[in-house]
Amino acid sequence: MNKVYEIYEILLNHFGPQGWWPGDTPLEVMVGAVLTQNTNWTNVSKAIDNLKREDLLSFEKLHELPVEELAVKIKPAGYFNLKAKRLKNLLDFIAREHDGSLEEMFGMDMYTLREEILTVKGIGPETADSILLYAGNKPVFVVDAYTHRIFARHNIIGEDEGYYEIQEYFGLSLPEDVQLFNEYHALIVRLGKEFCKKSKPLCAQCPLGKFDGFTYQPLELQ
Repeated sequence: MNKVYEIYEILLNHFGPQGWWPGDTPLEVMVGAVLTQNTNWTNVSKAIDNLKREDLLSFEKLHELPVEELAVKIKPAGYFNLKAKRLKNLLDFIAREHDGSLEEMFGMDMYTLREEILTVKGIGPETADSILLYAGNKPVFVVDAYTHRIFARHNIIGEDEGYYEIQEYFGLSLPEDVQLFNEYHALIVRLGKEFCKKSKPLCAQCPLGKFDGFTYQPLELQ
């Protein structure tokens, strides 16, 4: 068993299944993926609740909603004017390229769709991959700041590794499995929030620090 998978089992045994991503529909997951940029999920949840309260969480209603009105609805998520534009850009893309059908869009080959989504202004690799994994059930590993922090601190990846290098590393280390990628990312986020904090990490209490003889060795990228 390689160390990346071993860490997954340790975290799963410690925290249990996380049940991510919070969202009742693929559309809601997509909205959350855009809104969660540069904020925490508590604020995103408030913004999504605003949309739900006014029965706006359908593709047609969101697409028709003027960007100024959308910005007001999602205000709790922060950077609301910018995020409203990014969300509208994504909705416009789906309407233009896929006739507003998420089913059609997610029926595409994952790599082709990923390249398409990345052409949408304001949608970067992490957001695109979150949409593919959590809304589209595509086997792509989502890399975020927690992933980089945790695995760099344990000398599994280098401090200067970029998004795609880290993603490739996980792809080589793990079986291609949607549920595994889903659960692992959620567990990494949980570990980062509760123990492997940016400042004053709780290393003595960290579940990865409780295992005697647990030695991390970087794998070679192919």
